[in-house]
Amino acid sequence: MVFDFSGKVAVISGAASGMGLVFSKRFVESGGRIVMSDINKETLDKAVDEVNSIREGAAYGMVCDVRKYDEVKAIVDFAAKKFGRVDITIPFAGGAETRMLGVTEPDFEKIPIEVFDWSIDVNLRSQLYFDHAVFGIMKEQRSGVLIHIGSVTGAEGGPNVPGYSASKSGAMNGLTVSMAQLGAKHNIRCVCVSPGPVMTRASMANMKTLLGRAASPEEVVNAILYYASEDGSFYTGINVLIDGGRHIMWDRSI
Repeated sequence: MVFDFSGKVAVISGAASGMGLVFSKRFVESGGRIVMSDINKETLDKAVDEVNSIREGAAYGMVCDVRKYDEVKAIVDFAAKKFGRVDITIPFAGGAETRMLGVTEPDFEKIPIEVFDWSIDVNLRSQLYFDHAVFGIMKEQRSGVLIHIGSVTGAEGGPNVPGYSASKSGAMNGLTVSMAQLGAKHNIRCVCVSPGPVMTRASMANMKTLLGRAASPEEVVNAILYYASEDGSFYTGINVLIDGGRHIMWDRSI
């Protein structure tokens, strides 16, 4: 799929790997400029170098802990000062709390509450932080796209990851719809993209889908690019499931 993001500026988190890195490369290939953030400086620096090898000076990197509003605001403000605008924000950073924090305790009540705090902060609160940090900039320029990253787990639930499931479900949908309503009169759109299993790691291959496979990162990024582009300019306030039919299966036990 070919998109034209000439003159557009994006700010993303979780940019050092996975879909965040794939998006960064595709966005720059399509003419855009990007501020890439991640919590790990070493991997972020390597990722920024990769993206700048496509077009020198199109990408900048900033370390950011998305649980801290001041750090989120700092990367958004940097982009606005450096490039004069911010057209797209996408908080890719996130993940299932028990996997991300290496928790193997099987009993819900024995898992430290801080594990679930981490999940809500990273998966949900950071999305609100990005929306809040950039809204005034987009309002002043009379345009912008807020892309939220949900998950099929928000639709199907997950007994081992209740924090992740909660943060990617009704709360995420409510945030998306609310920002779409708030932004409409300022020409600001908001769309949530909710992937199913994506081959950003090998274990995803074991997750069942109606189509019998996991998605490639490129398949999900293609959809994100579409909704962020002028081609997707009539979409707002929606949650798009890209899950190969997983949420409509009778047996999703794996």
